[in-house]
Order: sequence, then C-alpha cells, then structure tokens
Amino acid sequence: MEKRKTWFYSLIGAAAGFLNGLFGAGGGTIVVPLLEMTGLESKKAHATSIAIILPLSVFSACVYLWGTSPHWGEALSYLPLGAAGAAIGAWLLKKIDNSLLRRIFGGVILASAIRLWFR
Repeated sequence: MEKRKTWFYSLIGAAAGFLNGLFGAGGGTIVVPLLEMTGLESKKAHATSIAIILPLSVFSACVYLWGTSPHWGEALSYLPLGAAGAAIGAWLLKKIDNSLLRRIFGGVILASAIRLWFR
C-alpha cells in the first residue's frame, strides 16, 4: 500500500476512534463516507465500518467502565432487541440496493442532525 493511502487510512481510524470515544459508536458517521471516498462500494463500506467500530466500542467501553459505574439493569434491557435489530439489519444489508442504502444512511444522518439542532 502506498504511503499516502496509509496516512489517509490512519486518519480515518483516528477520526473514528475519537468520535467513538466521544459519542459512543458515532465513528460510523465518518467512517462510511470516508471509506466510500476511497472507492469502496457502499455495502462494503458499511460492513467495514461495523468491523472497525466493534473493537473501538469494546475499547471505549473499557475506558468508560474504568472510571464510572453504569446502570447495568438499563443497559441489559436493550441487548435482546438490539441484537435482534443488528441481525435483521445485517441480513437486510445484503439485500438492499447501494443507492437505496446511501439514501437511508443520508436520511438517518440528516434526521440526527435536525434532532440535535433543536435540542
């Protein structure tokens, strides 16, 4: 891999890690568009983003847990349906057209931005 690509990928990783630590798995909002800029197909960019965010989330969780005491009861209540939603989303990712996937992703990002704007 050429040196320029290595630096670019390193910057993507740093940005993803920073956003993940700051927002909690928010790195996907920057990783997907940047991976697509490198020429990666949308579905592969989303799948790669998940693969990147899993270890980052585990690392961030360890850092958070080191200095705080979470509400385990509340956290555990989200897991069953969260896991089911993740499985359904991963299954749908294989079936959705790339252009529709980009529109859905853009809509989610836009809705999140609007929601944050009015908070």
